[in-house]
Amino acid sequence: GVANGFPREGGFDITVASEIMAIFCLAENLADLQRRLGNIIVGYTRSREPIHARDLKAEGPMTALLRDAFMPNLVQTLENNPAIIHGGPFANIAHGCNSVRATKTALKLADYVVTEAGFGADLGAEKFFNIKCRKAKLKPDAVVLVATARALKMHGGVAKADLKSENVGALQDGLENLGRHLRNIGQFGVPAVVAINKFVADTPAEIDAIRNYCMEFGVEVFECSHWADGGAGTEALAHHVAGLADTG
Repeated sequence: GVANGFPREGGFDITVASEIMAIFCLAENLADLQRRLGNIIVGYTRSREPIHARDLKAEGPMTALLRDAFMPNLVQTLENNPAIIHGGPFANIAHGCNSVRATKTALKLADYVVTEAGFGADLGAEKFFNIKCRKAKLKPDAVVLVATARALKMHGGVAKADLKSENVGALQDGLENLGRHLRNIGQFGVPAVVAINKFVADTPAEIDAIRNYCMEFGVEVFECSHWADGGAGTEALAHHVAGLADTG
């Protein structure tokens, strides 16, 4: 009504939000963030010339709104290990990696830093290498490729309702998917290791099939039960990855 102003319809456009999130996560500092925000194209003139956010004097207010958010969040795991949570652009429409600021902060605070790179190795990891590492001049020492017997059986044609039953044949058919990920990662010249997120229904025959397949690539395989056993469930994997990092 008149007393409360005129009604205005609004909405949330996730594409724009992800563009800002991607810019936010690639920025080195506030000045870099403001510069990148100013480069956003918001429209075109009648003569088809781009209109940037800086032309509207919008980059300063946007940076001010993001100033506090630009500080990484330090939390801890259930086993009191430090973890930095900061940024999350989607890997399907952005680059799918946490912030450069968070990663570089972690590198100053710890001997080893583990970061997640978006979705599968054919999306998040490749964007991690091609975009984040290139822009931020990061040089990873190792890659941990996570796989499950359930997913590999599904790639081999098994229906979701039947994934709890052993099916080595279908798993072997699905292993080509894992192989493609390993070949993709191999192009970046970084050593890889496969971590099997082990479910209670996984059988020794299925685990052996994965292990034998990965041997063809010269890649070590580790069974991981961190979902049940915490850090102890990935201790062997952690020692191996630390060894790769130390010799990288």
